[in-house]
Amino acid sequence: MASYADQGIVRFASPFPFGDTVQRLLATFAERGIKVFATIDQQAQAIAVGLSLPPTTLILFGNPSAGTPLMLDNSAAGLDLPLKALVVEAEPDAVEVFINAAKYVIDRHGLPHGLEANLLPVEQLIAHVLEAPVER
Repeated sequence: MASYADQGIVRFASPFPFGDTVQRLLATFAERGIKVFATIDQQAQAIAVGLSLPPTTLILFGNPSAGTPLMLDNSAAGLDLPLKALVVEAEPDAVEVFINAAKYVIDRHGLPHGLEANLLPVEQLIAHVLEAPVER
């Protein structure tokens, strides 16, 4: 199986419980003026249709001043915007956060590499919030 990095995914191991991880991300986004467009409790959605899923929340977030230039260069970049953070506790006390790598988004849409600077700060911000290294 290919590594997450090979699939354009950045993985963060969170040292915090699931709910705390979600709240830390939401609070930090709010403090930094990063708009949260939606928070989807995917576990609750699974339960609503009679299925089981470990705690899983998808956060759609972004900064239109950072994302709009990508979409102006290639409107298909909107498929990957707003950005998403997936918080999962697949096993008890093993919380992970996944995001698309900035390089993946840039390469996928054939964007100028200079626009990668619009997305890279998110990787560093999440690493800082979780006090975790970026795993590629």
